[in-house]
Amino acid sequence: MARLAVLGAGVMGTAILAALLEAQAFAPAEVSATTLDQDAARRLREDLQVKVTDNVRAVAQAEVVLISVKPDGVASLLAEVRDHISDEALVISVAAGISLDVLESGLPEGTAVVRVMPNTPALIGEGMMVLSVGKECGPEQVAYAEELLGHCGSVLTVPEKQQDAVTGLSGSGPAYVFMIADALVEGGVAQGLSRQVATELTKQTLYGAAALLRQDGNHPTLLREQVSSPGGTTIAALRVLDAAGVRSALVDAVEMSARRSRELGG
Repeated sequence: MARLAVLGAGVMGTAILAALLEAQAFAPAEVSATTLDQDAARRLREDLQVKVTDNVRAVAQAEVVLISVKPDGVASLLAEVRDHISDEALVISVAAGISLDVLESGLPEGTAVVRVMPNTPALIGEGMMVLSVGKECGPEQVAYAEELLGHCGSVLTVPEKQQDAVTGLSGSGPAYVFMIADALVEGGVAQGLSRQVATELTKQTLYGAAALLRQDGNHPTLLREQVSSPGGTTIAALRVLDAAGVRSALVDAVEMSARRSRELGG
């Protein structure tokens, strides 16, 4: 039976692990996880019922290795496990900015590697998981990686050169949405709504708008125009946002996040 090693089971690593367990892609007895956080280790043992061990023991029998340590910890991790990892293992990395070349050069020659940019809605199975595949990955391994990560949300496969842009858009994107949500709540409160009502209105408005965008199939501009009656309230509001440079600020935010991703990758 397949075995999974989760190296660095922090927020994202644990979210992916939980999704895989819930989907029964792996049984708890087939999983080994590592973490330096004692509280996280306790939750892994008690809540997910998986074995917590060290990196070398975790990879020794693993057929799938999920690397979810911080980017600055990847090099030392690879040096630690490279002589212990199985020749047949599929390595999936969610370390932001770390290139396939860095991963492949730090692992035994011939190791199949997949680089992934996830985002935090994976915590509830609504993530955006964007893959780039290494030169040693065959079609079956790519399909298996897509199947596994599909339990965390939607999956796309892109050339690696697009991964920094992916990081800027979908990787960091939830933070942009949460900032907008916070501002909308404050706007509602400023107009006399209770914080509870303003929060509920904001959550459902963002959820409903995202669902409509996903299901309708039209360009966001067309959907925006459907809300914007000539001379109406929405047009007046959109003029304020345009004057404040909200659109260009979001474009710049994606660019800055992508730039930082490139810096992290060295």
